[in-house]
Amino acid sequence: MKPRSSTIASTSAVTSAGGGVTVYDWQALADDLDSYGCAILPKLLSPEECGTIATLYRDESQFRSRVDMARHGFGKGEYRYFKYPLPTLVGGLRTALYPYLAGVANEWNGRMGIKERYPDDHASFLKRCHDAGQTRPTPLLLQYASGDFNCLHQDLYGDLAFPIQVAILLSEPGKDFTGGEFVLTEQRPRMQSRAEVVPLQQGDAVAFAVHNRPAQGSKGTYRVNLRHGVSRVRSGMRHTVGIIFHDAT
Repeated sequence: MKPRSSTIASTSAVTSAGGGVTVYDWQALADDLDSYGCAILPKLLSPEECGTIATLYRDESQFRSRVDMARHGFGKGEYRYFKYPLPTLVGGLRTALYPYLAGVANEWNGRMGIKERYPDDHASFLKRCHDAGQTRPTPLLLQYASGDFNCLHQDLYGDLAFPIQVAILLSEPGKDFTGGEFVLTEQRPRMQSRAEVVPLQQGDAVAFAVHNRPAQGSKGTYRVNLRHGVSRVRSGMRHTVGIIFHDAT
């Protein structure tokens, strides 16, 4: 049985979010994703929108599950997976961002020799996920207190995985928290790993590779393996919303 409203965000939310994402230079963002495995979308959310999403953490009715990171060896801190129907702003952003990233994802798969191609709209991709038995929503809200951190990992929840995801910082660095930098690492064949520390301000989003991305070498295209995490929060409280485009088994 498929979850109610699982593939449809409200029209008003999609329209509002869509207007926000159109202001970016998506070719420049695609170039950054190609070069570094990540790209920053400055001020995707206003401080008010950040606060609205962050305060949802206390409302258990919004979520399907809670994860204690220390219990599972994922780090220290906790996060909660939203349930369907998603909050309108989160669902609207998921729907609005997807088409811009699908073109990059398809170009990456072509370069890496992967046959999978992604449809133009998110509803069609979610239907593909649900038909494959991946029906649980994956957008999540993360909460870190002083001393918390997130180990390097990959958000893969089934055989179908969209290769790019987005995280949005909801808290204000230097005021709400210190430390807690977003970190991305690339493991390159027969080379040492490369680290990328991504500076984010409140409301900024980072789009980044979930698993693999293509890179150009002297002998052609090869794959690099990526992981992401969050360094130790040194003081205060840090909230982030993660937008993952595939659903989970």
